[in-house]
Amino acid sequence: MDVIIGLTTKDAVIVATSMAAVRGVSILKSDDDKTRVVAPHTLVAYTGEPGDTVQFAEYVQANIQLHGMRNETELSPPAITSFVRSELAKSLRSRKPYQVNILIAGYDTATEKPYLYWVDYLASSAQLPYAAHGYAAYYTLSLLDRWHKKDISLDEGMKIMEMCVTELRTRLPIDFKGVQIKIIDRDGVRTV
Repeated sequence: MDVIIGLTTKDAVIVATSMAAVRGVSILKSDDDKTRVVAPHTLVAYTGEPGDTVQFAEYVQANIQLHGMRNETELSPPAITSFVRSELAKSLRSRKPYQVNILIAGYDTATEKPYLYWVDYLASSAQLPYAAHGYAAYYTLSLLDRWHKKDISLDEGMKIMEMCVTELRTRLPIDFKGVQIKIIDRDGVRTV
């Protein structure tokens, strides 16, 4: 029962992930980080089968870092999303497809724009102003529909994210051990 929520503001992206690693009815870990920093200004948040998620996230992280070292350049969030989508599409046609749903949040320093991409295990991809995976989508998308505006400030975005977390605490039947919130902006990735 993973929770992954992301939303864009005027100059940043906010991502919240649950901290519980759950298998069936058992909580295995209460401080799990379901994100990976794949580039200085790009974060991947993932949910799905435990082995697939970590392996795929590490694979993406290593390949993007390798590309950066070989070409001495940072990939933009749209380029990283294209790579992730391509790799998921390749695995989908193999005998062992990855069961991974991903949010890619980034800030493009060249265009000075925040990006949020929703990618599912079938390699579908969409750029969205806000997104959610897991059980969070059932409870938070209506709040995001109602309160998210095009050019909101970071403070307004944090208030909306807090409303989403409060809604999840109220309505989800499990304890997801709180959320870890990360902000991606022109200064890079930081935890709040």
